[in-house]
Amino acid sequence: MDVVREFLRGAVPVHVLHHAAEGEVHGAWMTAELAHHGYKISPGTLYPLLHRMQEAGLLASRPDVAAGRARRVYVATPAGRRALREVRALVTELAGEVLPTKTSELPDKTRNKSHVRKTSTRKGKR
Repeated sequence: MDVVREFLRGAVPVHVLHHAAEGEVHGAWMTAELAHHGYKISPGTLYPLLHRMQEAGLLASRPDVAAGRARRVYVATPAGRRALREVRALVTELAGEVLPTKTSELPDKTRNKSHVRKTSTRKGKR
């Protein structure tokens, strides 16, 4: 079993909810944003996920046109925001349990770095 892969697979919907709670997102932007964080996700995986999240009531969507191209934009619903708050609490608890408390316990590649991956900007999202 690939624990890292399973963890990342579960983190994708959380990442989507996080950004959709900040404002409208569209699939192409979300694909690029996820890639920026090391996720390799194809449109054939992302769009069904967005649809499942919408069917579950976590996201709402509407059609949009940008630069002459039709697209669908997504935003977190109140239920999606509640789910995100719950996940954040769980992640906080998990981090408190599994993250080392001393720098010497960190793997060499993350030692002395404040962030393993760059954080995103919201530029170009809307």
